[in-house]
Amino acid sequence: MNQRAWIVALSLTLAALSLRCAGPREMARIAEAPPLVTEAETTATTGMRAAAPTALSGLDTVRAGRFDTGRLWTFEEPPLDYWEATYGFRPDSAWLARARLGALRLVFESGRCSGAFVSPNGLVVTNHHCTWESLDLIDRPGEALLEEGFYADSLRGERRLPGLYAEQLLEARDVTELIVRGLEEIRDDVERERLRNRRLERLKQQLEAEARDRDTTLHVEIVPLYYGARYTAYTWRRYHDVRLVMTPELRVGYFGGDFDNFTYPRYALDISFLRVYGPDGRPLESPWYFPWRTEGARRGQLVFAVGNPGATQRHLTVSQLEFERDYTLPQRLRLLRRRAEVLERYIRQQPDSADIYGLRSVYFALKNTIKATEGQLRGLRDPYLLARKQAAERALRDSMMASDSLRNYFGNVFMQLEALQRSKAAAAPQTAAFQFFGTSTLLSSHILLRALFGYAHDLMRQRGAFPSRLEELRREALRIRDWPDSVEVGYITARLEELRDYLGPQHPSVQRLLGDRSPAEVARDLVARTALKDSVAFARLLREGYLNSGDASVPVIEVLGPLYFTLGQQLDQFEARERFLNARLAALRFAVYGHSVPPDGTGTLRIADGRIEGYPYNGTLAPPFTTFLGMYDRFYSFRGRGGWNLPARWLTPPEAFERATPLNLAASTDISGGSSGSALIDQDLHLVGVVFDSNIEGLAGEYVYMPDRGMRAVAVDSRGVLEALRDLYGADRLVLELTTGKLIPDEATAEAALVGEVE
Repeated sequence: MNQRAWIVALSLTLAALSLRCAGPREMARIAEAPPLVTEAETTATTGMRAAAPTALSGLDTVRAGRFDTGRLWTFEEPPLDYWEATYGFRPDSAWLARARLGALRLVFESGRCSGAFVSPNGLVVTNHHCTWESLDLIDRPGEALLEEGFYADSLRGERRLPGLYAEQLLEARDVTELIVRGLEEIRDDVERERLRNRRLERLKQQLEAEARDRDTTLHVEIVPLYYGARYTAYTWRRYHDVRLVMTPELRVGYFGGDFDNFTYPRYALDISFLRVYGPDGRPLESPWYFPWRTEGARRGQLVFAVGNPGATQRHLTVSQLEFERDYTLPQRLRLLRRRAEVLERYIRQQPDSADIYGLRSVYFALKNTIKATEGQLRGLRDPYLLARKQAAERALRDSMMASDSLRNYFGNVFMQLEALQRSKAAAAPQTAAFQFFGTSTLLSSHILLRALFGYAHDLMRQRGAFPSRLEELRREALRIRDWPDSVEVGYITARLEELRDYLGPQHPSVQRLLGDRSPAEVARDLVARTALKDSVAFARLLREGYLNSGDASVPVIEVLGPLYFTLGQQLDQFEARERFLNARLAALRFAVYGHSVPPDGTGTLRIADGRIEGYPYNGTLAPPFTTFLGMYDRFYSFRGRGGWNLPARWLTPPEAFERATPLNLAASTDISGGSSGSALIDQDLHLVGVVFDSNIEGLAGEYVYMPDRGMRAVAVDSRGVLEALRDLYGADRLVLELTTGKLIPDEATAEAALVGEVE
């Protein structure tokens, strides 16, 4: 649902603003406290026959697990009693504060990752794949940092990464009552959403002003938890000066390529080191960091993943998951595969140009998303997974029916959600035709995206939009980069084919766009004649008035624009209704389970417990650790072909290099998209690994967390990182900083320090 945020914003801006709101009233209270449920039950709900999910044949005895909704705990509500009962470990507030302040959220143009301080000198560890986009921006003539890697052998050589900043979570404040008071009394879903959004914006501005009075580096974000049943205001400290220290070659950072992606056993050095600098231009001094555990972790050891997991959907109903299975994911896969084919063809034909445009990173991101989406769809097609979700849903219904106040207050929420899915299904073809059309620079033609911005900009200007909003839209539009003509032709062709196939070849808009020509013919003609493929020309047209420019793209967007925004308004109705019902459902779940059930992932900081452990797979056992020996086995087994190639330095390592050193590990800690780069720490707050992936079994964890079914987080082992840095990269100053905490200015100083240690 986040993919449509831009549509909604533009739709609301273009709509009339003279809407009156009902006065706020007190929200209805639940007088009778429901029983606390600690384990999911499987008893069928009585009296709810029409709304109850249909039992799956032969699976009606499946039980839900205690943590099917995950273990992505917030720092505001850590499960101290559970940790103590399960692991015999109850951290105090000082431990939790250090864990929170040692972690970072890394933000770049097209996404987010996690990271962590690993020295008192601002040194940060994250994943290699979290820096792909940035490497394209700092390449100098003759360099190819993504392919060749990078190591700054001195502080002066560390390169600033444009467009990337780091955030550290300082405070979390519950602001639920300030947001939701009286909202449920408003019957119109869109009106309720608008009032809620206005409250959110006003409160955010107020809290951010207060924060910046204290410190200009502070930034406030208000995040809905439990689908809006709770709201938390997070205050982050933002660091803008982030520099690259070291990243390995793509061949080892992404070893195994797409074939090994989301698999285990795994053999990848998916690691990068950055450094945060303070406003004085010096390395940041930070007392909060995770010292590097040189001896690593052991089998069965308690560990915590600390990072910023992206959105999960574990609190959705079975009817919502069935809609995902039947519509959302299959339609998304078609779109992703078609775009990946376009990029693959271009990269194969123009490899040097692909690096200039940064298309190789885009392609990797798409392939990664395709494999993740395939795993999610496979999970939703697994009858056992849906049976577990049904069991959990029945347990929640039972608890609701056992309480008069809960039954009266929430009793129809499941039926309303089921009815909404039927309405969404009726609109699914139109939704698929415009999927990601105006919301993604990775999945949309940049020409069509610029045309959409120009269309919206001119209409908003005609309707008297505030200059500040127009300027904001203009700045966003000018961030769109130029792409090669052949990629544009491929992307536009794919979009026109989707419009034809989903809307039908006889649809009036499809007829206006295509006439008697094919999608490919229209795309080639448009790319040949439009000025929107050039950023300078686009800026001029935007300034002078795009719709009156006579550009070849104007007739196309005058067909697509009205359709797109009309669809946006319809989807806005659906999504507003679904958010409201999801919040009601979450409020029911919260009333029954309280904080014993964590909220879904939201891209904000979480801490997840688990153990270092393997699991049964493919008729055998996956070990808790893999070693460099396994990497070399893959290399020689495939003779260096495909994604199993190695750089020259790895083929002739020094004698000191120990190939039996652990390289990757598996842990039962809960993760999701966005967890990349999360620190894996032990009870002493030492770093033992860096999370970089899920195994293939874990992809269905988007919907239900099942470590008993082999779901695992995959991490780079702290020992393997040191072994590679020391013996393969000669990164002595980096190794010394990780092992001693001392800031080493250059390699000469590092060598002198090492000689001194030997003496």
